[in-house]
Amino acid sequence: MRRPILVAATTTVAALAASASVALSQDKTMSFFVTSVGSGKGADLGGLKGADAHCASLAEAAGVTGKTWHAYLSSSTEDARDRIGKGPWFNAKGEKIADDVASLHSDANGITKKTALTEKGEMINGRGDTPNRHDMLTGSKPDGTRIADQTCGDWTMSGAEGAAMMGHHDRTGLDDSAAAKSWNSSHASRGGCSQEALKGTGGDGLFYCFAVE
Repeated sequence: MRRPILVAATTTVAALAASASVALSQDKTMSFFVTSVGSGKGADLGGLKGADAHCASLAEAAGVTGKTWHAYLSSSTEDARDRIGKGPWFNAKGEKIADDVASLHSDANGITKKTALTEKGEMINGRGDTPNRHDMLTGSKPDGTRIADQTCGDWTMSGAEGAAMMGHHDRTGLDDSAAAKSWNSSHASRGGCSQEALKGTGGDGLFYCFAVE
């Protein structure tokens, strides 16, 4: 009569051991960060390829190699959510940002001012700091899909024309609306796509980078 109980207990222990092994083997090296600097040309990032290259350059300079990096940016033909791999993603301190694409685009994601760190592990100024740099370029709706007319010409414009949708990395804005608290879709730039225009609403031409693999 004791054998079934012993078998069940053994199976349970094996399952728990397997789960623990997976948890311990999970790669917690940096796979998400906010760019510490932008292109310096406003929303002209050299297109998606240029933005991806910027992510890779910053990550490598910070000592993280062997990963493929993509910018969290939508274009007229691509959705940001489809560019960033499957997850999970961790910041420079090993703190989990999200398990997968679905959780990243839910209220359960871990993006806050304290966790949306640069590739150097540093916090970015938010609302209330001087200067405020909380506007992150995304060109995206809250679900991570594209807003074709708010990508500054697919990230090639830096003048008074065009607009870019931006999110707040600190989840803080002028009010308590969902948009003000959105990490990826708060408001469009005003006055164009130049560095000056982006700074005018509390930004600096920064954006999110995710490791695809």
